[in-house]
This record gives sequence, C-alpha cells and structure tokens, in this order.
Amino acid sequence: MKGHILTFFDNLYNRVERFWSSRKTWKFTVSLIILIFLIYMILITLNRFHWLPASLADKIPTNHFYAVHLAFSMLLVIEVMGLVFSIAHSIARSVGKQFEIFSVILLRQSFEEFVNFSEPIVWQEIQQSIVHIIVNTGGSLLIFLALGVYYRIQKHRPITRNETEQFHFIATKKIVAIALLLIFVLMAIHHTIILFLTPHPYSFFNTFYTVLIFSDILLVLISLRYCSTYHVVYRDSGFTLGTVLIRIALTAPPVYNVLLGVGASGLIIALTLVYNLFSPEIEKEALFKFE
Repeated sequence: MKGHILTFFDNLYNRVERFWSSRKTWKFTVSLIILIFLIYMILITLNRFHWLPASLADKIPTNHFYAVHLAFSMLLVIEVMGLVFSIAHSIARSVGKQFEIFSVILLRQSFEEFVNFSEPIVWQEIQQSIVHIIVNTGGSLLIFLALGVYYRIQKHRPITRNETEQFHFIATKKIVAIALLLIFVLMAIHHTIILFLTPHPYSFFNTFYTVLIFSDILLVLISLRYCSTYHVVYRDSGFTLGTVLIRIALTAPPVYNVLLGVGASGLIIALTLVYNLFSPEIEKEALFKFE
C-alpha cells in the first residue's frame, strides 16, 4: 500500500515537473510576463494623462517604476516554482534556491525606492533613498557571489545506499513539494484577491518564507527516517536556520536586512565546507548504521 501511494505521487510530481520544465511552457510563461509588463506600462501611461475611467484609474499607479516592480514580482514567481521542484532533487539545492529568491527580492526592493520618485527623476528627491538602493544592490551582489561559491563546493551524495529506501525518501520529498506547490498556488490566488480589495495587502513572500521554515523542518524529520547520522542532521538543521534568517531579513529595516541575508549565506557556506570536510567519516558511519 505504501509503495503504491509513493509511486502515485512520484508519477504525479514527474508529470507536473515535465510540464513546467518544458521549453513550450517556459516560452509561454516568459511571453506572458512580457505582455503583462507592456500592458501595465501602457495603462500607467494612460493614467498619467487621465485617459482611464475613474473606477480603473484608482487601481492603476502613475509611476512607471511600478511596472518594473510587477515584472520582478512575476520573476520571483518563476523562481519560487523552481524552488518547489528543487526540493525533490536536493535539499541543499533547494536552500540555494531560497537565497536566489532573496537576492532577487533585494533587487526588487531597490526598484521599490524608485516608485517614490517623480518623473523625471530629480536628484534632491533621491538623496535619502540612494543609500538604501546601493546597500540592497550590493547585498544582492554579495549573495550572488556567495551562491557561486556554495554551488561550487557542493558534493551531492545519496542519503542511503539502499535503493528502495532512497526511492522512498525521494518520493516522500516529492509529496512535500506537491503540497508546497498547492499552498503556493492557493496563497497566490488569495493574495491577488486581497490586492484588489485593499490597498494594503499582506506581504506574500514573507508569508511564503514562513511556510518554508516549517517545510524545511519537516524535511529534516523525514530524512531522520533514512539516515540518523549526526552530521547530516546538523547540516540540514543549519540550513533551516538559514531560512529563518532570511525570513527575519525580509521584515528587518534597511541595511539590517542585507547584513542578515549576507550572514545567512555565509552560514550555509560554512556548514557545507565543514560537512564536506568530514564527509568520508559520515559515509563510514552511515554504512555502519544501515548495513
């Protein structure tokens, strides 16, 4: 019974991932983002000239940089989808995707400063915000650099050498990924509805990272069923702490958010380096426990 359930979700996940990863879907998604961006730019321009009906004009801004903010938000949606599908392949890879998303969020926050500027931009208006823009952009670049190091030092190893157990572990992670995908879709629909009903919707990505914290903890507990090696448990728990730090960074004031994000990226690099250093001993310990 257990094997049939895991096989069902394994096949379901594979079909969904193939659909999302296909070149046709990718082209359609990017084309849709371009179309929405251009339409929003046109609507903003029309609203600047007061050519929109009052009912629509109230919901459309007059600053063109809002279109850039929207474009980055849609790019983040694509990144989140990549994060969801990376969970089944590698916990370490999914952690990297979380930091990729945070680096893009920092770039988006830089552009958010521009929506407060008039058009054309006047230097006197941006003097206070320019520091935040530089700090967020610099922090995003540092995390981008840290991710390059992080991915380069990765050494992927199966959690167990028992093929059946390995299949069960991966299939279970796919169930978590499917559940996370459903939560993401429902949250996106709910957030979109709230966005049209109130001028002050909740922060979508703050809420999503809160969900990620619990999903990361769940994955740590699941991995315990297949490998109780201390080093693996410690590394994965440390990765969860990295997610917690990102979540705090999302609500932290300027400068502190970057310090937390860069510090968290340093943490996952240090965890990976130490884990790799002791990896031969870890393999021997795992063999002793499961053979």
